[in-house]
Amino acid sequence: QAEAILKAMPEVVTLNTSIGIDGERNTAMVNIKLTDARTSHRRSQKTVEAEIRRRLRVIPGVDMGVGFDKPIYVAILGPDADKLQDVVGQIMKKMAAIKGITDLESSLTGANPTVLVKVNNELANDLGLSVQQIGEALRPFVAGDTIGQWLAPDGQNYEINVQLPKSGRQKISDLGDLFLSSRNLNANGTPQMIPLRQVVQFIPSTSPRVIKRQDLQRRAAIYANVEGRPAGDVGADVQKLVKTIELPRGYRFDVGGQTKEMQESFSAALAALGIAVIFIYLILASQFGSFLQPLAIMTSLPFSLIGVLLALLLTGSTLNIFSIIGFIMLMGLVTKNAILLVDFINQSQRQGMSQHDAILAAGQVRLRPIMMTTLAMIFGMLPMAIGLSHGAESQAPMGRAVIGGIITSTMLTLLVVPVAYTYLDSWGKRAKRYFSSAEHQEVPVTTIDSI
Repeated sequence: QAEAILKAMPEVVTLNTSIGIDGERNTAMVNIKLTDARTSHRRSQKTVEAEIRRRLRVIPGVDMGVGFDKPIYVAILGPDADKLQDVVGQIMKKMAAIKGITDLESSLTGANPTVLVKVNNELANDLGLSVQQIGEALRPFVAGDTIGQWLAPDGQNYEINVQLPKSGRQKISDLGDLFLSSRNLNANGTPQMIPLRQVVQFIPSTSPRVIKRQDLQRRAAIYANVEGRPAGDVGADVQKLVKTIELPRGYRFDVGGQTKEMQESFSAALAALGIAVIFIYLILASQFGSFLQPLAIMTSLPFSLIGVLLALLLTGSTLNIFSIIGFIMLMGLVTKNAILLVDFINQSQRQGMSQHDAILAAGQVRLRPIMMTTLAMIFGMLPMAIGLSHGAESQAPMGRAVIGGIITSTMLTLLVVPVAYTYLDSWGKRAKRYFSSAEHQEVPVTTIDSI
C-alpha cells in the first residue's frame, strides 16, 4: 500500500523497499529517488516529505518516520525499565503538543511480546521444586536443548535438539500442563510429578528489542522530526519543556541530537567570527599604520548582517551553519570594498588634496571596481542560492546569505564608510597635532646665581 501511494507522486522516480531491517520483522525501509530539480519544476524536498506524511497517514497501523538522523533527540536515564517506560509515555504526550513536532517515536516502541514466568517460591519449595529447576525445565521445552550429535549414514553429523513439538507450545496454557519431577517422593519411592501451573503464574508482557545503557543506567530515547518550523526553534521549545519536567529520583535527561550539534556548531562559528574580526583589525592596523582607520573600514561589517537576515527572510531560509559560514565569508569581501575607498582617500591626501575632495574623488573612481567585484560575486553565488544541483537545498542558505549581505554592504559602504572616515581621520589628525605639539613645547629652566 505504501509503495502504491508513493509511486503515484509525480516527484518519485524510483523506490527501493527493504523489509525486516536488522531482524525487525514488522519494519520496512523505502528509499526514494526524486526527479532532478534542474530538469523538472518539482517541489522542494521538505514539501515532498510533508506530502508523504499526509498520504501515508491514511494507512491503518502505520507508525512512520521520514528521513534519517531526526533533529530532536531526548534521552531519559534511570534504573527501572517499567518506570522508564511510564516516564517516556508522559513526556511524549507533552512533546506532541509542541508546534512543529512530527514523526514522534521512542526506542521502546515495537517491543517484543514476552511471557513473564513468576514463581511462587514458598509453594515451590514446599513441593520440592527450585527456581533453577523450573528454569532448566522450561528452557528445553520452549527453546530446545542440544544433547548430542548423530552421525547419519551419509557421513554428516547432525545436532540432536530436544524440544516440545510445535503443537505443544502454541499457547501459554500448554506450558501450564507440563509436569516437573519434584525432589519429594511418593509412598512407593517415585518422585512426585508437579504440574507447572501449580507453582508458576504466566504473565503476558513485552521486552525491548534492544536494551540500551548509558552511564551504567538504562536509557530510553525519544526521537522526532520537524515540520513547518526551524529545527532550532523546535529544539529550544523542547529544552524549555525538559527544564519544567520533574523526573522521579534517580532519573535524568540527556538532550542531544541535531539540536545539540547545531548549538555546538553555532558556538564554534561565533568564536571563529570573533577571531576573524580581531585578525582583520590587526592586519588593517598594520597596513594603514593607524588604529582609527580600520574602524572606519569595519563599520561596513554590521550592514552586511542586515542583508543576510533580509535575504534569509525573503527566501524562507533559516539561520543555520551554512548561512553563518556565508556571513564569515562576507567579512573579507565587505572589508575589501571599504579598503579600496580608504586607500584611495589616503593616497589623494598625500598628493595634496583636501579630505573632502579626496572622499568625493574616491567615491567616483572606486565605484566601478567595487560594482564589478560585487556583481561577479553575486552571479558566482547565484547557482548555489537557487539550489538546483543535487543536494544543494541544504547549501542554498550560504549563497543567499552572501548575495543579500554583499548587496546591502555595497550600497551602504559608499555612504557610511566615507562618513565614518571623516570623523575618525579628523580625530586622528587632531590627536597627532596635539601630541606632536606637546613633544616640541619648551620646558622653562630656573637658574640660581651663585654668590
